[in-house]
Amino acid sequence: MVTPRGRMALAAGSAARWSSRVTGRGAGAMIGGLVAMTLDKSILGQLGRGRRTAIVTGTNGKSTTTRMTAAALGTLGVSEPRGRRHQTVATNAEGANMDAGLVAALAGAPQAELAALEVDEMHVPHVADAVDPKVIVLLNLSRDQLDRVGEINHIERTLRAGLARHPDTVVVANCDDVLMTSAAYDTPNVVWVAAGGGWANDSVSCPRSGEIIVRDGAHWHSTGTDFKRPTPQWWYDDANIYGPEGFSMPMSLALPGKVNRGNATQAVAAAVAMGADPAAAVAAVSTVDEVAGRYSIVRLGAHTVRMLLAKNPAGWQEALSMVDTDAGSVVISVNGQVPDGEDLSWLWDVNFEHFVDHPVVAAGERGTDLAVRLGYAGVEHTLVHNAVDAIRSCPPGHVEVVANYTAFLALNRALARG
Repeated sequence: MVTPRGRMALAAGSAARWSSRVTGRGAGAMIGGLVAMTLDKSILGQLGRGRRTAIVTGTNGKSTTTRMTAAALGTLGVSEPRGRRHQTVATNAEGANMDAGLVAALAGAPQAELAALEVDEMHVPHVADAVDPKVIVLLNLSRDQLDRVGEINHIERTLRAGLARHPDTVVVANCDDVLMTSAAYDTPNVVWVAAGGGWANDSVSCPRSGEIIVRDGAHWHSTGTDFKRPTPQWWYDDANIYGPEGFSMPMSLALPGKVNRGNATQAVAAAVAMGADPAAAVAAVSTVDEVAGRYSIVRLGAHTVRMLLAKNPAGWQEALSMVDTDAGSVVISVNGQVPDGEDLSWLWDVNFEHFVDHPVVAAGERGTDLAVRLGYAGVEHTLVHNAVDAIRSCPPGHVEVVANYTAFLALNRALARG
């Protein structure tokens, strides 16, 4: 139940959102949420009350896993005289994952009894306090915008303390990620998922003891302590998904890459923890084919363009593994604005040597920094700062584009204008 003050705050937020849209300044979700929160600081808790909510967090994969979780939760259905229809799920589909975006998402679906919310890692504790989620999904932790976010062991400790305040919440945690395993290790209701952990450079030591993490294939453990990889209840391979009580079925996704099979497995586990039928949940996550423009294919003149987003070393490793160099040309676009992180030293941690036998066009505001890195990697490249012009400089045909956050958004807007 929203209070009279809360209703007034939401009305003011709605007016601000409308104004932002009609003046062409933006979609209005953020300003609407900010206005509502300014007028009633408790509005997030009011909007979350009475809903069954899943929170999804982690350095990489939040938007994709949230979209998949929302799809899977929709299969819970609503009983009607003529059968069942899919449940409406409140979700921040465009990825606005801090408080204002969450307020906008929940306010936009006031009748929805279910919610799937992507939440920034540092915001999870106070958001969980406000909405009291049924499930929290922990994907992974790695270095991300150190000049803005901070050191990842601090984030792990913050998450761990936040989870301790919600012992009844089911935590769906990636047991292949050392840091997320540590965050969830002491919670009483954990569902362990082997969702993959290709990037291990940020977890060479135990976040609890400081001892060395020893890896043996998929298994890992901390020397001198009993902290080790838990046995997963859910896992996947190239063909199937597996779960509790002998559950197994084929899982064929519309989205590419091994990382998205891990995301899908955690989304299915989260939905099942909230009452979804496993087979229906798998079918639902398999229909997700793009996430806020990511993985989409658009046409630009004589080119078809596939868009991939990467924001940090771990994300770049996964994105570069999805690039099909045999399909056509490659453009990499990098900015260094505040949302990206202004410190681009992480470029030197990315394995651009992957392209040593394939020419690349470097683009973006920080295209020169990227070009220097490509040069040291021995990658043949050209430099065209404007990403649209970079695409047009390629031979006619297909172009694979990998871009970081603001470069991705800017290019998406440019391509939408044609």
